[in-house]
Amino acid sequence: MTPKQIEAYVDAAAAALDLRLRPDHRAGVLRYFELAAEFAAVVEAVPLGFHDETAVHFSPVPPTEPRE
Repeated sequence: MTPKQIEAYVDAAAAALDLRLRPDHRAGVLRYFELAAEFAAVVEAVPLGFHDETAVHFSPVPPTEPRE
């Protein structure tokens, strides 16, 4: 998504939810949606085959300490 598309989406979603977005929070909300769009693009870039199935259960793994 482009920055303008993200702004339009955030504005439309806030209006639909009757959510007043404070001006001092706007930049953070827009950055979060930009980040979410980047994640979505990475996921959508993975080709799936006909027999690929969704995971039954997702168990997140905590990050490990960086090695020196």
